Amino acid sequence: MIFDTKLYELFLKIQEKQLNFGVVCHRILVGSVLESMLPRKSLLRRSTMLNVVLVAPEIPQNTGNIARTCAATGSVLHLIRPLGFDISERAVRRAGLDYWHLVDVRVYDDLEDFYAKNTVVQQRLFSTKAPRSYCDVSYDDGCYLFFGRETKGLPEPFLEAHYDDCVRIPIREEARSLNLSNSVAIGVFEALRQLNFPHLRDYGKMKV
Repeated sequence: MIFDTKLYELFLKIQEKQLNFGVVCHRILVGSVLESMLPRKSLLRRSTMLNVVLVAPEIPQNTGNIARTCAATGSVLHLIRPLGFDISERAVRRAGLDYWHLVDVRVYDDLEDFYAKNTVVQQRLFSTKAPRSYCDVSYDDGCYLFFGRETKGLPEPFLEAHYDDCVRIPIREEARSLNLSNSVAIGVFEALRQLNFPHLRDYGKMKV
């Protein structure tokens, strides 16, 4: 339709100004070819992904498991200092984290530094103190999922400042909390379920 519209407009100009028809057609064809070579907006649009934010994580094994979840789902892993472990290349190699290269890991000095470097449109703060279930909220493309340190969770002033974003994974009243890496996996896959598991393979070798 783009070609037809331009052709019609130029035909009008031909009639008005008696332009050379061969030159006009050449210009149309060249313009159409060049336009067809341009990438479409749908191809340029950012792929669906999630962001996992760990605030002052303490146990390296948990973060290792979370990094594996991020690697498997294409989620970005944001780490906010202080960290209870070393994530240098040497330390990662020594720990045998052969999937670490698949993870987009970003490190920040504190929450202020994090917000200064990211545009957060939607966020979910996971906490045992939260007023509602993590299943009762929506998760959009690019959502940031926050998790606190293993011993204390997210800072209470931070939770209070973002009350409407706080969610809880339901557990027994007698239990203190779930393991951090398990909590992250639960949150990530609920978000991905709502997004229809974009870009993830949903079948294995048993598929006929």
